[in-house]
Amino acid sequence: MKAVVIRQYGTAEVLQYEDVEQPTIKPMQLLVKVHASSVNPIDWKIRKGMLQIITGNRFPMILGFDLAGEVVEVGVGVTRFKPGDSIYGSTSFPGGAYAEFAAIPENLAALKPINLTDEQAAVVPLAALTALQALRDQGNIQSGQTVLINGAAGGVGIFAVQIAKALGAVVTGVTSTKNLEFVKSLGSDRLIDYTQQDFTQEPVKYDIIFDVVAKRSPSEVKKVLKPNGIYITTLPSPESLVQSVLTAFLPGQKVKFILEKPNTRDLVYLKDLIEAGKIRVVIDRTFPLQELAAAHAYSETERAVGKIALAHPVLDIAVTK
Repeated sequence: MKAVVIRQYGTAEVLQYEDVEQPTIKPMQLLVKVHASSVNPIDWKIRKGMLQIITGNRFPMILGFDLAGEVVEVGVGVTRFKPGDSIYGSTSFPGGAYAEFAAIPENLAALKPINLTDEQAAVVPLAALTALQALRDQGNIQSGQTVLINGAAGGVGIFAVQIAKALGAVVTGVTSTKNLEFVKSLGSDRLIDYTQQDFTQEPVKYDIIFDVVAKRSPSEVKKVLKPNGIYITTLPSPESLVQSVLTAFLPGQKVKFILEKPNTRDLVYLKDLIEAGKIRVVIDRTFPLQELAAAHAYSETERAVGKIALAHPVLDIAVTK
């Protein structure tokens, strides 16, 4: 099959589109013909070697966590899916979605939302699960609470705004001048232009601050959190790691960080919200899989509004059993 692989860590130029062996599945896995995938910051962070302590040096490596496609084969222990099902979901760490076929665990997939294209469905899993699990599980979000999303126009931010609204929160979105109207269209009740205002210097206090872009510290946001408020970040710093441990055992404000855990239950939950019209998917750009290097380079600018999708070649390939 065709896939984009890396044989060393480095710039986007190390991404090579070439022939590799098609994966074989284990008893609890699905073999999926991948129709679309997406780019998340973790993909190029792995490519650069920033997570080498976890990923090691086992090359060639196929990256990519998100995918949408068709089930072509199921393992002997699979009970939820059958060949021909249209699914969306996640690969196991460190990836595998940047390929024509991917072997993924049954418990990391769900039926694709019926109102989404493959490209739209493929950009949902990692970002939307991060937003959902941060707000619902780490933040214990309640209807009527005030929630601030720092980085509201980005890949995780767009889902965080909409999920917070779907769960009944009053949402403040922090973004740049050019994205204010866009974030408002997602349902944000209040807008802050970070080029003009510093939300940490305002008198307003929040129940939850979700720092999607990990640009602020616990000490900076402390004064704008309510007495029992929760600060959640996507990228723990030394300060936030220490504070997360300390505040876990003390009453009052909490510091937490989110590590997304893909699972079928939450993918079905998101599917229901999407099909009910409570979450819309926003794609900034779609690149062909063969142009993955350009897609990574664009993601690294951190200027994408919404998500970056990858369209995979549509080929009628016989599956090797």
